[in-house]
Amino acid sequence: MVLIIKHIDFEGPGKIEDYFRDAARAVSLIDLSKGEYLTKDIKGVEAVVSLGGPMNVYEEGIFPFLKEENFFIKEALKKEIPFLGICLGAQLLAKACGAEVKKSPQKEVGWYKIKLTGAGVKDPFFKNLGAKLDVFQWHEDMFEVPENGLLLASSEGCPYQAFRVSKNAYGLQFHVEVTPEIVNSWIEAYAKDNSQDAKFAEIRSEFLKRRPAYELQARQLCANFLEI
Repeated sequence: MVLIIKHIDFEGPGKIEDYFRDAARAVSLIDLSKGEYLTKDIKGVEAVVSLGGPMNVYEEGIFPFLKEENFFIKEALKKEIPFLGICLGAQLLAKACGAEVKKSPQKEVGWYKIKLTGAGVKDPFFKNLGAKLDVFQWHEDMFEVPENGLLLASSEGCPYQAFRVSKNAYGLQFHVEVTPEIVNSWIEAYAKDNSQDAKFAEIRSEFLKRRPAYELQARQLCANFLEI
């Protein structure tokens, strides 16, 4: 069973859940923002995916489930259960491994290019994807790479885009799960005023143009993770 962790209702698993269901893998979805709890018995869990969210990893007083998830991630790492953290999920993985999470040098919203490191090119997670990827971003914080981790990708605006700890735990600052519906829900949730209407209209338009290539890339990443 693949356990997918949500932190807020409108940041769902999208293409990741689609892929695992298509691959005939059982999926269990836990929404921590709705008061649902992480299982204490993870024997039947073959992989964990932790999604994004608008909160900061250190806001445990406001969002107590972050503390619970911190313990859960440490337990998953101890048992070497494959782990994939997306955006906030990646930052939570880094924090659980003792690394700092802080403001990114550049807030990234929309499409950006990332470049794999030498370790990233060789890593099975990025198999068959080339050394440069166009990815969808929506973040202003970033993780640092844990002492025992490997940096796998970076970008001009954010030096830490992907990392691995142990043999099968990965953190990605960028998103591989989004659909047009998810992007629209984020714009509606996070648009504070009308000043960015043109930017958001461009993001919507660009997503539709890039969608076929983006979904192929997302499926390859999911396939690589499933192999791992």
